[in-house]
Amino acid sequence: MPPNAGQRDGDVELVELRILDGPNRFFTRPAVKLEFVGAQPGQAAEAAASAALAVKRLSLALDLPEPRMTMRHSFDRLRTAFAFPWRRRTISQAIGSAAARLALGRSTDRRELAGLRATALGPLPHLPKAHIPIVAITGTNGKSTTTRLISHIASQAGRKVGMTNSDGIYVRNELIEAGDWTGFGGAGRVLAEPGLDLAVLETARGGILLRGVGYAANDVSVVTNVTADHLGLQGIDTVDELAEVKGTIVRITKRDGWAVLNADDHRAWAMHRRTRANLYVFSLEPRSARVERVLDEGGRAAVLEDDVLVLLGAGRRPRRLAPAAELPVTVAGLSRFNVANALAAAAACDALGLSTARIARGLRSFAQDAASNPGRLNLFERRGTYVVIDFAHNEAGLRGLLDVARAVAGRHRVRLAFGTAGDRTDEILTALGVLAGGADDLVIAEKRHYLRGRTLEGMNELMRAGARRGGYTGEIEAHPTEADALKALLSRARRGDVCAVMAHVERAELFAWLEAEGFTSVGTDRLREVIGN
Repeated sequence: MPPNAGQRDGDVELVELRILDGPNRFFTRPAVKLEFVGAQPGQAAEAAASAALAVKRLSLALDLPEPRMTMRHSFDRLRTAFAFPWRRRTISQAIGSAAARLALGRSTDRRELAGLRATALGPLPHLPKAHIPIVAITGTNGKSTTTRLISHIASQAGRKVGMTNSDGIYVRNELIEAGDWTGFGGAGRVLAEPGLDLAVLETARGGILLRGVGYAANDVSVVTNVTADHLGLQGIDTVDELAEVKGTIVRITKRDGWAVLNADDHRAWAMHRRTRANLYVFSLEPRSARVERVLDEGGRAAVLEDDVLVLLGAGRRPRRLAPAAELPVTVAGLSRFNVANALAAAAACDALGLSTARIARGLRSFAQDAASNPGRLNLFERRGTYVVIDFAHNEAGLRGLLDVARAVAGRHRVRLAFGTAGDRTDEILTALGVLAGGADDLVIAEKRHYLRGRTLEGMNELMRAGARRGGYTGEIEAHPTEADALKALLSRARRGDVCAVMAHVERAELFAWLEAEGFTSVGTDRLREVIGN
């Protein structure tokens, strides 16, 4: 529990006091964050303002430099967070706790100063020194795929790469630590590894919010997109607030580095206003006003032109990479999300100085299978029946999964096992159901270990209600595991049907079961034959 969390003064509560060890939502350096919640509009803001003034008073009384403050209000004005940079950890945390008590009327200046004068200053901030280039990747969808693509292209070009993603830490293509390492600790582990010449780091929302970014600056930042996900958690209630968090990696990109931004996503594009770096945009619209603007100002662009991935510089001379449909990651061109991810990866690798030929070779050799990109649109076949396993965990991901499933199915049926974790708002869970309601056959694949405070029945009913709103009229049975849900779909599937699973929990078990049942991975050539391309 953070120090002093849960203190109350009437209808105002301090819900969090957190030490952020690296660049964060508020500052490009370590900071102390305090967050207040009030029962009535304005109460939290008043408490935060009082605490901010107390921080300044206490710092000056202790002959410490006056801290610079920043304030954030939630959309409903019931929550307010403020932060100040810290120079010495122990005393800064103690000042934050003291300021909260003063703001809540639970102490006096004299009492708090007496305690603070007996407090050690504590250590200075410590971030790993980066002796190699860093590529940081964030976004709501496509982070892991883009991270893996960049790492693969660079490795194929001879770079010795350390990579973090939601599956683990990889050094020279070998998994050395399994788990979700998309935060502070993963970055530090890779940057401490000797003998590497490139770090490719997936950077998730949670890590930035809980501890900050694990290094001071990066050479290339990549933002895939920003859409609704994980709202209502850790003080982030709106998509704009989520974009502010993810934009941290863009704000800390070096002046001579490159910020690779999705020009088709307005929140990702808006981050160009808050970076010192060169701009490199990627877009499925080659002649968009945003692409033209960046090129006019001396930046670069990676675009899809006549279904070919093309790199453009300020002079507009095109460097063709490959037709989108020929790249395995694009699922024969069916996955527009992955076409965009391929453009983002190509842009990042071009920013690193890799040649066009090496980028093209890397894109062509990256397999879209359970080994190279597990849980990301992995397609299997047995006697004309298809299965797609995908991590789709939000509306954008499910939309992309259904697009691919419908294209493969053609005139046949799309059967969907859907579900997600419980740390989503009612609105998001209902919206997932609305999208899922467009399937021909629908079951719920429960995530019983990821309820995160919800009841199983409550989650299922929200998703069922959404599916009915989306037009689904049949019964929607629920299954306790993803494997059970897939087996139920396959039991009634016919030749040509596609069974799609939103797989978050049992990915490895699903892959093993499919192999044991005689399903084989569908490669690009076979897929193009199936869809008649």
